[in-house]
Amino acid sequence: MIDPRVTTPYAALLLRVSMGVLFLAHGLVLKILTFGFVGVMGYFGSLGYPPILGAVVAIAETLAGIALILGVAVRPVALALVPLMIGATLQHIGNGWVFSAAGGGWEFPVFWTVLLVVQAGLGAGAHALDLRRLLGSHQVAAA
Repeated sequence: MIDPRVTTPYAALLLRVSMGVLFLAHGLVLKILTFGFVGVMGYFGSLGYPPILGAVVAIAETLAGIALILGVAVRPVALALVPLMIGATLQHIGNGWVFSAAGGGWEFPVFWTVLLVVQAGLGAGAHALDLRRLLGSHQVAAA
């Protein structure tokens, strides 16, 4: 029999770190290092969004990826990314459901949205950085 008290923290860890790595790759490597802020801002502007939103998204994905990998403020970080993924879903919804379709489909951002909600429900899991212990319990609100 599988004991969820033992397996759930490690399942949450696996989900958290894998999403963190992918957000870091998408925000830092793809948006910032590959396209640069000018490129990302230009792309967002071409979609009709304020160009600065491109930089905000790139930075948010990068910082969220780092936080998820380390296990810092996992619930608030996961929930903060949900609107970002809903925005990505709305951007891709007209392209159909298959992400390999021209312009990408909607299923990938919807799946990410669901994963973020699951992560928020599970919490950080095993091997998370406990800021309350590092900074003193009176300085950091409960995550």
